[in-house]
Amino acid sequence: MLDIDEMSSTEIQELLKQVGHGHLGCIFKGYPYVVPMHYYLEGSDIYLFTTEGMKTQAMDANPEVCLQIEEVHDPEHWRSVVVTGRVERITTQPDFERAMHFVKEQNPTLSPAINRTWVDSWGRAEVIAIFRIHSSEMSGRTTTGVSSK
Repeated sequence: MLDIDEMSSTEIQELLKQVGHGHLGCIFKGYPYVVPMHYYLEGSDIYLFTTEGMKTQAMDANPEVCLQIEEVHDPEHWRSVVVTGRVERITTQPDFERAMHFVKEQNPTLSPAINRTWVDSWGRAEVIAIFRIHSSEMSGRTTTGVSSK
């Protein structure tokens, strides 16, 4: 039997800083909806940079979310963090510009996509949205492949 240990708050913050992507869980029209998502950590704030679509509709309708982050080396060596909380859509221009500047600093490869608006094959415009997660709880589990049994 594999021993699974609780992560400390320091270990949780280190994993959040290191990974940068996870799975966002929300409710869309009464059903669970989970999507892969990049996130950007600034202090204790977690920002989600995305485009308008089902996930933004879901978060606007019900701001309760869960973000799961993991680092898996193999079935016996992994770490996982779950962040639960409420999202807030960044709407004021100064806050949006500050968050956008921060996102671009962390991920410069977004710059070309950010600087132009395009329309997809269904005729939908790609409109940027930024959300901040106000976490209510963070928990983490880890294993080192060691068994006490």
